[in-house]
Amino acid sequence: MNQSRAALAAIATLIPLAMIATVQTGRPALQDRQEQEKITVVASFYPLYEFASRVVGDRAEVSSLVPAGVEPHDWEPTAEDVSRGRAADVLVINGAGFERWADDIEAKVVANTSEGIEFNYKEGREVGEDEHRHGDASGGGGVNNPHIWLDPILAKHQIDKIRNMMASSDPVNADYYNQNADRFTAELDSLDAFIRSELADCDKSDFIAFHDAFTYFSERYGLRQHSIQGASPEGEILPQTMQQIIELANEFDINIIYSEDLIDSRLADTIANEIPEGKVLVLSPIEGIDKGEQAAGIGYIDKMKQNIANLKEGLECR
Repeated sequence: MNQSRAALAAIATLIPLAMIATVQTGRPALQDRQEQEKITVVASFYPLYEFASRVVGDRAEVSSLVPAGVEPHDWEPTAEDVSRGRAADVLVINGAGFERWADDIEAKVVANTSEGIEFNYKEGREVGEDEHRHGDASGGGGVNNPHIWLDPILAKHQIDKIRNMMASSDPVNADYYNQNADRFTAELDSLDAFIRSELADCDKSDFIAFHDAFTYFSERYGLRQHSIQGASPEGEILPQTMQQIIELANEFDINIIYSEDLIDSRLADTIANEIPEGKVLVLSPIEGIDKGEQAAGIGYIDKMKQNIANLKEGLECR
């Protein structure tokens, strides 16, 4: 009898230990399940990737279809990219015809961040063969400039579109998404105020960008953009076009030609060499962040402030 009692007592002391061990070994499995159950978001290219990441925080997995450092205008998805887009819970796009391949993905849910924006293309501008013919936000025909993310106020519209789509796709975390979106929107308001302050006292208002990416930015801040290329940075530049740009630079006393961070600067260098005191600086359309910048934590607002510093030099601001 004493031996039986001793055995039962020994078993009783082991039961709590066994329960603890079960809980401890079960916890990582539960965490793994929770990780697997996170909503998946695929963004088309860099600015949408950062905007989506800022809204969803740690409650969703976000990835970009266009790889880091790749110019997105003429990028085409692989079969693997298409599969990834279809498998995602939400596909985030810029819209306005920028992602010409988006309809082929047939995503479950699409957050078109330009929907509802009135597009005003530059009056009298003709679209060359090297440019995209962008549809309007409703999917109809027409010619739109899609570079809305370079205007911080229009970027706020994009944040709202992402916020609303995430809240409807994942209502349990809606408050969290709203708080993150509000926080980033406040940063965009501060960026807008910063730009207005920095560009408040400039001798010039004309600048030459590499491609026609700064239409909305220029309208917002009272500048006049001229561009070497059209709505896409790709395409051949004819000698007569080069001469026209040189004459334009001389007409407006422009001595800085802006290149971009994802393209070869030799064309801009050639033009700069033909104008008095010509110089090339970078004016990034923020269409992609290279791996080094990503590793350094450089993002949209940092790139916008770099742009303003370089614009101030070209516009001779104080």
